[in-house]
This record gives sequence, C-alpha cells and structure tokens, in this order.
Amino acid sequence: MILVTGSSGFVGGKLMQECKNVIACPSLKGLNEDEIKHIIENCQVDTIIHTAAISDIGECEKNPDESYIANVLIPTYLAKASKNIKLVCFSSDQVYSGTNADCPFTEDMVNPNNTYAKHKLEMENRVLDIDPCAVMLRAEWMYDYYLKKSNYFMGILNATDSVSYSSQQYRGITYVKEVAENIENIIKLPGGAYNFGSETTKSMYEITKEFLSTIGKDIKVVDVPSRQNLWMNCEKARKHGVAFSSVEGGLRKCARDYGLIK
Repeated sequence: MILVTGSSGFVGGKLMQECKNVIACPSLKGLNEDEIKHIIENCQVDTIIHTAAISDIGECEKNPDESYIANVLIPTYLAKASKNIKLVCFSSDQVYSGTNADCPFTEDMVNPNNTYAKHKLEMENRVLDIDPCAVMLRAEWMYDYYLKKSNYFMGILNATDSVSYSSQQYRGITYVKEVAENIENIIKLPGGAYNFGSETTKSMYEITKEFLSTIGKDIKVVDVPSRQNLWMNCEKARKHGVAFSSVEGGLRKCARDYGLIK
C-alpha cells in the first residue's frame, strides 16, 4: 500500500487517479514532528510518496520560513517516522538553477540559486542522512490537461496570438501521467537522488514550434533570450527501468490522450 502526501495537488492527484493500492495522507500542513510520526505509525503502508510542497518559486522567496517548514522540515519528519517504509520524495530540477553548462546535467552538477531550490537540495541531503534508502526525484516541469495550475501544455492550448520561448533554452518537460506509469519502478530504485523525467536535445523554441505543428495550431513563436537551462541527463534512473517518452513524444502522447490528434 502506498501513502501519497499532497494527494489533492497536481502530481499527487494524478497518482491517486492512475495508480493502484494508494491512499491519501491527511494534510501535513501545520503539523509538528510528533503529529506526523503518529500518522505514519498508524497508516500501515509499505511506501510513502511525498509530493506535498510549496513549489511556487516566488512564494518561497517571499516567505522563506514557510518554505523551509514545508520543503525541508516536513520531509525530514517523514524520514524519521518512516522506519522500514520506503520513502520517495519529489525534489526539483531547480537544484540546477545556477548551473552553467552546455550539456545535460548529471546528478553531481547541482548549483541552486533560489530559495526553493536551496531548500529542495537541503531536503535531499537531510532526508538521505536520516534514511539512505530514500529516493529523491529531481522532477522536471510537469504538464497535463489541468485547469487548476498553469503548465506548459495548458499554456500552449490557451495561447491566442503568440507564445515566447528561447532557441537558447534547453530543459525537460514531462507528462505527469508517465510519472504514475513509472511508479512501480520508482519504488524499486536504490536510495539516492535521481534526475527524473523526459529528455530532449532540442530547445524550448524548437519543441514549441514542433508541438504547435503537431496539434495544428497556427500561432507565432517568439524567440526570446534564455533565462537558464534546466535539462537533465536521466540515465541513472533509466538504468533501473524508469523510462519516459522523449519530451516531443510525451507531448504527442498527451495530445493524443485528450483527443487533440489521432
């Protein structure tokens, strides 16, 4: 049995919808270490998948104390409480936000440059110190047909005149359904941090032009300066059977699932 935190959120909700043998964890917001320990000791599960977080980068900058509680302390409380339970925590590709390299980033190239990213990296390190068997998933920007939260897919569908992406920006984006499809192999991963998601060799500008052509949408793609690259080499997870479509393939799959293409 799998306990999912953040079960009403974007990722957690998809896991609840798509996966078998999952139960929703009560909200952990505002709970102390003892209260979280009590929940875990009484839930009778084999695995915890921790998706709950404050993931808005701007919000974390404005409220760093709240970010620290949600993104560092609560996961460490889970790690302390989850003895003999497999713990999987969602981290972020933002841990590479200050990395300057012209190749996909491997797990040892971390360089966070914002509060959210720094807290996610601290979370990884603290949780793994407590539980070396825990799995940290450095997840990419994920998308789906989803009305409650902005994401790449919805941004393209809702655009009317133009969209702006850079021919110099490289990053992975991932269809969240494929996260759920990988859940069994994720649980089997040895402890450690893993780059997690779809891969590409194309810029966001190229990906966007191709996707617009795929769905038959005729709007302009404006080439803008790149803010940062967030592309990852996901070979480490792939060696353990965690496999995703390419970025381009994932977008086509999502479009097909929602009837935008055949």
